[in-house]
Amino acid sequence: MTAPDTDLPLPARIAHAIAALPVAGLAPAIRSELAAGRDLVIEAPPGAGKTTAVPLMLLDAPWAANGRILMLEPRRLAARASAARMAAMLGEPLGQTVGYRVRLDARVSAATRIEVVTEGIFTRRIQSDPELDGVAAVIFDEIHERSLDGDLGLALAIEVKQALRPDLRIIAMSATLDAGRVAALIGDATRLRADGRMFPVVVLNDDRRPEPRELAAAMAGAVRRMLAAETGDILAFLPGTGEIARTAELLAGAGGPLVDIMPLAGELTAEAQDLAIRPSVPGRRKVVLATAIAETSLTIDGVRVVIDGGYTRRPRFDPASGMSRLETLRVSRAEAEQRRGRAGRVGEGICLRLWPEAETRALAAFAAPQITVDDPAPLALELAVWGVEQTTALAFADHPPAAAWAQARDLLRRLGALDAEGRVTAHGRAMAGLGMHPRLAHLAIEGARRGAARDAAALAQILSERDLFRNARTDIDLARRMILVAEGRDPLRGGDGAVIDRGTLARVREGARSLERRLPAARRDGRDPRPSLGQLVALAYPERLAQARGRDAVFRLMGGGGVALDPLDPLAAEPWLAVATTGGSGQGGDARAFLAARITLDEIEASFRADIRTVDRVEFDLKSGGLVALRERRLGQLLIGTKPLSKLAPEDHGRAIAEGVRSLGLDRLDWRDAALSLRHRIAFLARIDGPDAGWPDVSDAGLTATLEDWLGPDLGRVRRLDDLARIDVRAALLRLLDWRQRSRLDQAAPERVAVPSGRSHAVDYATDPPVLAVKLQEMFGAAEGPRVADGRVALLVHLLSPAGRPVQVTADLAGFWTGSYAQVRGELRGRYPKHPWPDDPTGAVATHRAKPRGS
Repeated sequence: MTAPDTDLPLPARIAHAIAALPVAGLAPAIRSELAAGRDLVIEAPPGAGKTTAVPLMLLDAPWAANGRILMLEPRRLAARASAARMAAMLGEPLGQTVGYRVRLDARVSAATRIEVVTEGIFTRRIQSDPELDGVAAVIFDEIHERSLDGDLGLALAIEVKQALRPDLRIIAMSATLDAGRVAALIGDATRLRADGRMFPVVVLNDDRRPEPRELAAAMAGAVRRMLAAETGDILAFLPGTGEIARTAELLAGAGGPLVDIMPLAGELTAEAQDLAIRPSVPGRRKVVLATAIAETSLTIDGVRVVIDGGYTRRPRFDPASGMSRLETLRVSRAEAEQRRGRAGRVGEGICLRLWPEAETRALAAFAAPQITVDDPAPLALELAVWGVEQTTALAFADHPPAAAWAQARDLLRRLGALDAEGRVTAHGRAMAGLGMHPRLAHLAIEGARRGAARDAAALAQILSERDLFRNARTDIDLARRMILVAEGRDPLRGGDGAVIDRGTLARVREGARSLERRLPAARRDGRDPRPSLGQLVALAYPERLAQARGRDAVFRLMGGGGVALDPLDPLAAEPWLAVATTGGSGQGGDARAFLAARITLDEIEASFRADIRTVDRVEFDLKSGGLVALRERRLGQLLIGTKPLSKLAPEDHGRAIAEGVRSLGLDRLDWRDAALSLRHRIAFLARIDGPDAGWPDVSDAGLTATLEDWLGPDLGRVRRLDDLARIDVRAALLRLLDWRQRSRLDQAAPERVAVPSGRSHAVDYATDPPVLAVKLQEMFGAAEGPRVADGRVALLVHLLSPAGRPVQVTADLAGFWTGSYAQVRGELRGRYPKHPWPDDPTGAVATHRAKPRGS
């Protein structure tokens, strides 16, 4: 077997096509490493030409002679643009040597050798053909963007190479990435770095960063300044289409009739995107208002001025609500650098950043990987189809949070995509085959099986795109959108000022037709009636069934929490809604409902019959002071129906009263002195004897936890709040003690102790040590004070005057007699001359009376 030729020169037409690109200098190394069977990680700054040059370098490689070269791009626009540029470099039309494949659009043929695809398209391909038959190499462009599909595609490709296709070449490319980490992930891939062809870019900074709500006005002002001060086209970065539309409105007429304002976003049609990136008409200037779609893999001819608003919009998944919300965030330093580089692609440029220079250092180095912040349900389904349960089973650089992953797997079970053991079902495979979010795929397939394929396909497409109305301020009704898709007209004829987004509408209608053709036929048994629009929404978002809470346009969700509507929205008066999309924050911190549909209680019962549970609710009503006994039908957090309970089981009665006492607190019981004394005596011995002695916990927490044990027999007699005061709490507490403990209690912690006068007095065990309050004369003749707990604890004696006022506190009676007694005697015998005050109290007779007359 001969060694591969690792020094083949580039064919002349390829060498000529890429000669002007800086990355061309890496061609010998790239070809040599790949010919030797090694994988590559290529670092090349913006302008190096890696996206177009590297695939062309591989066309004539012997190892790739019988296979296609797949290049993955994060976005459809980049896939189409890079394929078009490579085809132009070869002097061929698209679809010959170079083609592309994106959602709802493809330009490939049998002659295609380089196929540029979006990351989601690659996932579908490798899932259906794990051996990647006919593929020689997979190039992951802009790997630093760390999309879910990109991370998944790389992990699957690595496993395919290790297990099935050792001859497969994997190439990862980026301008900003942790090359060492990616190389190790792939498996000791060779790292190569190319110089870029960046023209100098002067960076300017504004003195103040605008808040997101101020961004459109700030951007419009910056564009006007740059139009007046600089030449060339302008590329302005904004976080989303809303800001783009508002900025475009503010720029109407800016720069005069020779300036074109053009939006550039992923939601636009291919024609609109192509118009924004092609060169300006001679004699005219253009201002491209773009989202992050323009950060990488694109050269917009004529741009020499970039204005960076400093914000981007990313999804954030909240496991607590099970919802993803788009958040407007500051860009990372890597993203800011990518944007700056757009100004230096065709000549010397200027980058104006709408924030102070000092804030650049405070930006995060990189954006958080999507796998760590976005909804992991699509990834969980893809891995289940692949045959693994956790991302740790494959070569992922990062992993989803555990709570979000567990919730995603639970969602897939509820949608029927996974069985009880967590394995993918046939339904799950069908869902994954549609290439949609699992919720929408389930909606489309199940809706079709129930005879509503057209409606289900249209709804799934509506929910996968941006809203069909650009500014429908008070209307979230999905029924209106469904009519618009079905008939191409707005049933309200723009009565609320809504403007139809024609590009999105065309894309939704085309996507719905394509999706409908791929859906299964309706069930022949017809056991399910054709679902309503609300029932279709509930198929995808069952936990977002919503019940009106009152007249405040706030709804309670089946899965917990709430959503708020604009009070003027026509759906705000509905008793029930099926909510599809939410975001932001409404009143009281509730999420804001963006799209929803009406649904009736009968439709809810028909769709969720198996999930509705009957619960008997018996509780103590603190307001009325009585029992409430109801039989409720509940769906998650929603109350479907209720009726009074005619009969109440004794155990339910007792449990309800116990919960009432817990809510009210133990203070609502009648704690007479005897009950408090018993409680303190038990607590005293529990403290002295230690935890192994088995004394019950009579603290508030302990008594509350064991309420049924000691108060249970009395609860059955309670009907109203007033009845609690009639319970003998002392007798109830004694239920906590067995006969040995009762005997021990009376012996070691007596309620009263005898003193030398012959009388007995109560001991207060609420203090540490316990207190005995007794008149001083009653202790005459006692050499020492009384003790409890088998003599281990001396009582703290409060010696009282004949009037019952404390004159001395001591735990050492003998010390008192020989010490301060003389002073106390001197102070008190003149005040109380009728009472004895002997010189030697230990030899005197104790008494509780005054001296006899005449003595």
